[in-house]
Amino acid sequence: MEALPVIDLAPSFATDAGRSAVAAQIGTAARDTGFFYVANHGIAPALVSGVFAQAEHFFDQPLAGRVAVAKRAGFRGYEGLEAQQLDRNAPPDLKESFNMAHDFGAPTPDPIGNLWPALPGFREALDAYYLPMLDLGRHLMRLLARSLGEPDDRFDDAFRAPSASLRLLRYPPQPAGAPQLGAGAHTDWGAITLLAQDDAGGLEVEDAHGTWLRATPVPNTFVVNLGDMIARWTNGAYHSNPHRVANVHAGRNRHSIVLFFNPAYYTPVACLPTCLAAAGGRAKYPECTAGEHIAQRYRESRQHATA
Repeated sequence: MEALPVIDLAPSFATDAGRSAVAAQIGTAARDTGFFYVANHGIAPALVSGVFAQAEHFFDQPLAGRVAVAKRAGFRGYEGLEAQQLDRNAPPDLKESFNMAHDFGAPTPDPIGNLWPALPGFREALDAYYLPMLDLGRHLMRLLARSLGEPDDRFDDAFRAPSASLRLLRYPPQPAGAPQLGAGAHTDWGAITLLAQDDAGGLEVEDAHGTWLRATPVPNTFVVNLGDMIARWTNGAYHSNPHRVANVHAGRNRHSIVLFFNPAYYTPVACLPTCLAAAGGRAKYPECTAGEHIAQRYRESRQHATA
């Protein structure tokens, strides 16, 4: 049995009763670890495998090809090993990444657009994957709203033009005795994260009791986890739990595809009325904008990195 629940989304696309049943399952998982798998999510397997293939092409090319699209003033483009330090009490992370996003005409703090490598089919594969994943993110946010006793459209305005970034990650094998992880323990900064992982494993999630659980790869599912924005909106009732990644396989890389599905940059984030009432009118977190919080966490994660 998996330590994290596998939630079948099919009923949520079919009937109102199905949506309520799935929303209740999501609510239970959100109060426990803030992590769960989703199956029957509507994303074609060929879209996922296409991005994995392009990720291997990108990271397998000579370093010069990767560095040609290295990130500049913004967050988009390539980042090399040890460019980020998610756990400030540990060495920088042993991973490299490529990042892209679309702006949808909305204000953005990133002055530079996407940086595309000269690889045939790369941009097309990522674009074909990105847009349906946004629809899945919106569907999940409506289910989260229902699970909280809010109207289904509670979060719709925040995600019409989301600040959603797609990240390809490669984790090389960790040298024996290496002090760092592929990704140090951290919480995600935004609303929800949708993760496609290969069969290497390595993702671990901390539960409410401080026990680290393995998020074993489950074919044809995404791992969904809640980020800091959900914790702020729900006054901590829904968890944004720490997680970490280690590639313990000698001689092979670990790949993952991550969609960070976040509210539009200037979205105000404050405790929802239903959650505020449940807490006796006291908010645990000060109101902020989504962009302020994410930008601050981004800066913190790179203060002590080496690249």
